[in-house]
Amino acid sequence: MDSTASRSPLRLVARGVVVLLIDALALLVLSQVLERFTLDGAAAALGLAAVVGILNALVWPILARLALALSVLTLGGAALVLNGILVALAASIVPGAHIGGWPEGIVIAVGLTTLTALVSAVLAIDEDESWHRNVVRRQARRREDFVRSDTPGIVFCEIDGLAYDVLRRAMRDGNAPTLARWQREGTQRFERWETDWSSQTGACQAGLLHGNNDDMPAFRWWEKDHNAAIVTNHPRDAAELERRHSDHRGLLHADGASRANILSGDAPHSMLTMSTVLHRRRPIGRDYAAYFARPYAVARTLVFSIAEAARERRAAARQRRLDIRPRGHRSRTYALVRAWATVVQLDLQVATVVGDMLAGRPVIYTTFLAYDEVAHHSGIERADTLEVLVRVDRQIARIAAAAADAPRPYRLVVLSDHGQSQGATFFQRYDETLEQVIRRACDVTEVQTATGGSDEAVAYLGAGLTELSRDDTVAASTVRATTRGRRTNGAVTLDTEARHAIEAGHGGEVPELSVMASGCLGLISFPREPGRVTLERLQRLHPRLLTALRAHPGIGFVLVRSEAHGAIAFGATGINYLDQDRVEGEDPLTPFGPNAAAHLRRTDGFIHCPDLVVNSTYWRDGDEVAAFEELVGSHGGLGGTQGFPFVLHPADLPWPDQPVVGAERVHRVFRGWLAGLGHRAYADGEPSSSEPPGSSTRTSTSGASPAT
Repeated sequence: MDSTASRSPLRLVARGVVVLLIDALALLVLSQVLERFTLDGAAAALGLAAVVGILNALVWPILARLALALSVLTLGGAALVLNGILVALAASIVPGAHIGGWPEGIVIAVGLTTLTALVSAVLAIDEDESWHRNVVRRQARRREDFVRSDTPGIVFCEIDGLAYDVLRRAMRDGNAPTLARWQREGTQRFERWETDWSSQTGACQAGLLHGNNDDMPAFRWWEKDHNAAIVTNHPRDAAELERRHSDHRGLLHADGASRANILSGDAPHSMLTMSTVLHRRRPIGRDYAAYFARPYAVARTLVFSIAEAARERRAAARQRRLDIRPRGHRSRTYALVRAWATVVQLDLQVATVVGDMLAGRPVIYTTFLAYDEVAHHSGIERADTLEVLVRVDRQIARIAAAAADAPRPYRLVVLSDHGQSQGATFFQRYDETLEQVIRRACDVTEVQTATGGSDEAVAYLGAGLTELSRDDTVAASTVRATTRGRRTNGAVTLDTEARHAIEAGHGGEVPELSVMASGCLGLISFPREPGRVTLERLQRLHPRLLTALRAHPGIGFVLVRSEAHGAIAFGATGINYLDQDRVEGEDPLTPFGPNAAAHLRRTDGFIHCPDLVVNSTYWRDGDEVAAFEELVGSHGGLGGTQGFPFVLHPADLPWPDQPVVGAERVHRVFRGWLAGLGHRAYADGEPSSSEPPGSSTRTSTSGASPAT
């Protein structure tokens, strides 16, 4: 973006005139549609557009500040009501304009946003420039405290669930134009890395942000020593996992910011981060304020959310009409969840990241959930999934443009924590669940399961409500009162199945059998049996179980520990004795790559490794797996692109010559970058300030120009 040109007075005046004309035209259209809204010609429309603009510029900031708590609580609904009152007030001032009342004012405010966006798109008016001016520069002018520095900071933008191969094709086909341009111009390098066996966000972010993802076998698992299930995206469990893995010097510990992540990386500043939402730090409302208190921004979000829900329903209907396979059930409720993930949360976290940059924070990490959420239900490269990726790419471009107004230079790193693999689910293929297969082979009655695909977006919405409810405000009290029946261990949990998994074992009878799923990874434990059940013990307790699992066409291999032979991977036609480095028959790990055996040995050594770990079959011809959850795109185990994410990084930052395997290794690369840029807190043995001596100053002058 040409910052000087965009600030030209002539250009600003010209754009203001164009926007005024578009608003006037939109008002004329609305006057023909709404019965209780009339305009006496073009002059009245121009006058009303001008007065509405003046009132929003002069009066709205005062109203927004007074009604901030209510606006946050109602997710911007109060802002819309107040803006409707302002529109009604404007109509009473302008001759020739007549409006029935503030309800019509709300409709006009929303309609004005919709029509203006449509006309602007048709006329190719640069919405990104408008966003930059209204969001970035407005925040920059109002910033009262920031760190000025010549030491470059790093912004890590994680695109959850996007595989290296999928992004490579997307860049080729125009579905990630910003990232493709950066690579084409040579400013960024595109690298592939390999996850551990547990290819899911909790374990991967523990490695990326804390440099330690030991003893995290899956997304959810049973811990016998605690008689409870662990679910990584539940706030209390996430906080416990961070306690276990943090050395208090994570990737974000030196005045960094964590936005919309599972773990915080020890960041002092966090929002929508599962591991911190239960810990009071400061009134969280101010982090949401800039987003929810802007009337037209809220109206725009409402319009875009409705459009996204409609897009989801249309895409689901198209899959059914054309009989596209594999496909899953996509409910009307999910359409609203998708709108939250791809519109509301996306806009909210981008605005917050921009605020972090304008504050001069040295390192920022945010996770974009949108692609992962849609890919789970639509498929990893379906048309509507790639449309969401285009949107994420555009938001990343906006973050990059905001660097021009920041008080320090920034390097932008785009990465993913894991990929996804596609395929018909285990239940769709065989008309039975993993739990049913195990029940047939075991004589058990009390079984605790967690095998359905819960939406991560629902978990983040619950996290947002949890954050809001911890403040000492009227809005927080209202949130606490309205979510009392939805709380589990202090956190708002909106997903019923997730709540049952979290509550399992707490205050109730310990089940005989626990069957949990993480994509195509199945975890089987016998909670009443002390310690890990060995192969020999399993054959005495349930002699038919291992045979049933090995013989099933949907199961690629089963990991179990033997008293005599150590870790063993059983397949249908062969056995890999992992600790003895020998194979009988056909190696069941061959389809899963050269590092599969090492991944299994590492997991087998975890304290909380389940009694048996099952990985679905991987069909190489179709590049498909069979998830034990009802998700078309899945991740969590081995097989396909789920285990191969990417890093797109500035070309001058070094990347290892050898293949990078494991999130912990990537963490060390990231720390090396920060240390190399001058952040002493990330150099080995240097736990002091993140800045070199004399490199930064803390400023309290909101109009100061940013460092270049």
